[in-house]
Amino acid sequence: MTRFARSYFFSNYFYGTCVLALSIETNFQLGVALNPPLYYLFLFATSVWYYTKSYSSESSFNLPNERAYWYKTHKKQVQYSQAILFITAILAGSILFFQYWTFISNLRFFDWFLLLTFPLTALLYYESISPKNPTHNLRSIGWLKPFVISFVWSGVVSIYPLIFMRLENGNQLDLDSMVGWFFLKNFIFISILCILFDIKDYAADHNNQLKTFVVRLGLRKTLYFIIFPMALTGFFSFLLFTLHHHFPIIRILINSIPFILLIIVTWSMQRRKSILYYLAVIDGLMLIKAACGITGVLLFK
Repeated sequence: MTRFARSYFFSNYFYGTCVLALSIETNFQLGVALNPPLYYLFLFATSVWYYTKSYSSESSFNLPNERAYWYKTHKKQVQYSQAILFITAILAGSILFFQYWTFISNLRFFDWFLLLTFPLTALLYYESISPKNPTHNLRSIGWLKPFVISFVWSGVVSIYPLIFMRLENGNQLDLDSMVGWFFLKNFIFISILCILFDIKDYAADHNNQLKTFVVRLGLRKTLYFIIFPMALTGFFSFLLFTLHHHFPIIRILINSIPFILLIIVTWSMQRRKSILYYLAVIDGLMLIKAACGITGVLLFK
């Protein structure tokens, strides 16, 4: 079971699962039909391939950590997985492209802007943004790093399902306050997880002079002055929004669970944790958030 867990988390299939779960939550929370299976297959394959390629090429794998060791000892497995994921993404993407070409050709400029902003940001996360400095990318801006990751994740799981529904139905993409709030809620929630994840990389980031919040402020100040205030702000903003829209009290309580668990997990970070704790528990909060969001809608439509 431990070997399976390591393979599942280190090969980034868990991230693919989180992307799918959060995307499906968007459909439920915003009251739109589920996207077709081929869309989810493309999303899963692309997400896992991107994360694995990024991790495989990072110089940090030269450091003696558990995930680096796994990549080195499972090099063939990773290569086969990447090849299958790449082919799957190309095939699924091509089928979707030709199937919805008529609608794609009629997309508005604003639709294209939303469609391209998030993958471009993901590309610039690792690629240079300065011709004079090839290592100067969005990832090198330590304090900005978690917000860039969260921005891409929030866009993919909150906006893309709606854009695809526009392709299917040919209707206008209505970005009302509900969509904006849902994007913001995902953005705050995932940003906190990203800052928590930087705790794991404190030593490497410090040696590389990457000024993340943890490197700048230290662990306790990051927890008390950055993460806790963000978590409480997100939680109370959520409560105000749901009360304003008259959500059923039970639905509010169910959707409050991820924020409560987030605060509990944040408190637990005062002690050293294993990498599997970061992957399974901290990032696992994304799955819990999706499950609570879907459950709240199913029980109280």
